[in-house]
Amino acid sequence: MSLTLRVLAPDQSVFDGIADEVILPSTTGLLGILPGHISMVTAIDIGVLRVLVNGTWNSIALMGGFAEVESNDVTVLVNGAELGSKIDAASAEVELEEAKTEYLQLEGTESSPEKVKAEQQLNRARARLQATQTTT
Repeated sequence: MSLTLRVLAPDQSVFDGIADEVILPSTTGLLGILPGHISMVTAIDIGVLRVLVNGTWNSIALMGGFAEVESNDVTVLVNGAELGSKIDAASAEVELEEAKTEYLQLEGTESSPEKVKAEQQLNRARARLQATQTTT
């Protein structure tokens, strides 16, 4: 038995295929989905979705959204997504360092729209870099 996984962003279908296992970055922590999982809907955080296909783990950077599990079908609707294999690791690392610097400049200040934006940018950059790192 397997899962059908669809990862959809507003501008593209990022993944549409069969998976053996899916690990989602939900807002309450990592959520593992195997065939036969109960039906559910969950909010997705900025993070990395891991998908097991034929014994190989693949990564997708997600930028927040929702996921629905229903009868071995997993549909992930997100604000943005990128396949880890298509992200340049060197540029993702530079992006993360720039985001860290910007965030650290605002550390210690009161909560402001600029600080929230810097934190979100840091989380996006971290997710993109993590998605480039494959696991076996």
